[in-house]
Amino acid sequence: MKRTFLFLAVVVCLLIASALFGVRIGEAAPDFNAVDSRGSTHRLLDSKGRFVVLEWHNQGCPYTQKHYQSGNMQRLQKEWTARGVVWYTVISSAQGQQGFVTAQQENDYLQRMSASPTAALLDPTGQIGHLYTAKTTPHMFVINPAGVLVYEGAIDDKPTTDQSDIVTAKNFVSLALQEATSGKPVSIPTSRPYGCSVKYAN
Repeated sequence: MKRTFLFLAVVVCLLIASALFGVRIGEAAPDFNAVDSRGSTHRLLDSKGRFVVLEWHNQGCPYTQKHYQSGNMQRLQKEWTARGVVWYTVISSAQGQQGFVTAQQENDYLQRMSASPTAALLDPTGQIGHLYTAKTTPHMFVINPAGVLVYEGAIDDKPTTDQSDIVTAKNFVSLALQEATSGKPVSIPTSRPYGCSVKYAN
């Protein structure tokens, strides 16, 4: 009886920890299926063998605007997708919340901003966001070809909305990709994400 109770307590604790902290560095990244703004379906497992970046996004967030209006995020997208990295922009804002967009609105935005992610995934139910416990926009994740999470956190070390900070910022995503694609361990695998909170339905 005591063993059964102890086992159940451990299981409950693990479930609570998973809900609070999501996937951790060195663990397998959770698989997902999602439809993008052009109507195509993407599954994370289909990208096994390639590096994957997940970028949580909200058009109305000043922190997101900092990296798009400056061209910083687009520069990263173009640089790394040209090197074979799969880059998913993920929009988890619920309908009626700031950042929610229709597929056409997102496509118009991508064109207007000259953005070039592999795809913009629409996640209005927050399913992907909750899987990864995405907290802010932006919140960045890097997954290696084995499907293991090697970086999660902020895009850089300047948690402001000031575009002039980008020039002197240490870009954690670029650093993680540079190291990981060279076969080196990621020297800064986690950082505290900054930005607007993800506008989940609940």
